[in-house]
Amino acid sequence: MIALSVNLNKIALIRNSRDTTIPSVPEHAALCIDAGAHGITVHPRPDQRHIRADDCRDLAAMLTVEFNIEGNPFAGPRSSDRQGVSDYPGFMDLIRELRPAQCTLVPDGDAQLTSDHGFDLRAKAEELEPVLAELRSLGVRSSLFMDPEPEQMAVAAAIGADRIELYTESFAEAVSRGQGVRECYERFQQTAEAALEAGLGINAGHDLNLQNLPLFRDLPGLLEVSIGHALTVDALRMGMPAAVKAYRAALAGS
Repeated sequence: MIALSVNLNKIALIRNSRDTTIPSVPEHAALCIDAGAHGITVHPRPDQRHIRADDCRDLAAMLTVEFNIEGNPFAGPRSSDRQGVSDYPGFMDLIRELRPAQCTLVPDGDAQLTSDHGFDLRAKAEELEPVLAELRSLGVRSSLFMDPEPEQMAVAAAIGADRIELYTESFAEAVSRGQGVRECYERFQQTAEAALEAGLGINAGHDLNLQNLPLFRDLPGLLEVSIGHALTVDALRMGMPAAVKAYRAALAGS
């Protein structure tokens, strides 16, 4: 069974468009869990433009499923410029405080609208190794956000990662265009096989949706997908519980 972790960033983004507490991030997490989601994902950023540090704290206090916090491990503290919004403590300080089930490390910056590339371990392995060691000491499963590059999987394992999360935008774009799908999938397949050979668990995420999931779900060793944007868009049409159930069905092939 492939686990579905629902990313709630877009729920927080809607809330932050007004000075309000609705829609509630914890309430939507509860809806997802009741509908069968196996986990909840959030990706806080220092500018707190969607998920805030306090959202992470609220979720950690109520979740009955796996909590996955994504972010840049080198992002430091930031003072909030919004009244009533707590300061951002820095990504690793938030992880130390909350100790989620999984921490997905992502090389993103404030200027990025969304995550748009994985780690290049040829340049970042030495810097990431102590971070991964600390996560292990905290009892937090680690995952590295990675492009589909088979040659980097052994390095990810060697520096202490537990899993990798494959950045799937290129596959989603190939499916959308209707061109190069087979070749693109084969690249992900080769990367997954290299990850398995290195002893890594495999997650995936970014632009996966109800149309492309059936073409991706048979990837060797796939354990978990994290889906937010597309699922939230579908939830606007069919409701959050129905959307979660539809994604679970797409993963199960039913």
